[in-house]
Amino acid sequence: MAKKKDSKKRRKIVFEAVARNCPFCKNKTSPDYKEAEVLAKYMSDRANLLGKDHTGLCSKHQRRISVAIKRARHLALLPFVPTI
Repeated sequence: MAKKKDSKKRRKIVFEAVARNCPFCKNKTSPDYKEAEVLAKYMSDRANLLGKDHTGLCSKHQRRISVAIKRARHLALLPFVPTI
């Protein structure tokens, strides 16, 4: 009989722990494209959108943040690329 192959242990990617308390849910507000300072907190230094695991937002507000950032970019309130 053939021996079973040893199963490889999968590595688990560990991210920094972020509190899962959505600030928009706490304050009962919604992200707005006109508030560029608030939206800038949810972008990286390379002007990329940060994911849910880094921001600590709920799914609903994460989707709304991404739409608001895209709208603010088209109105030139936020950059598409990082400034030097």
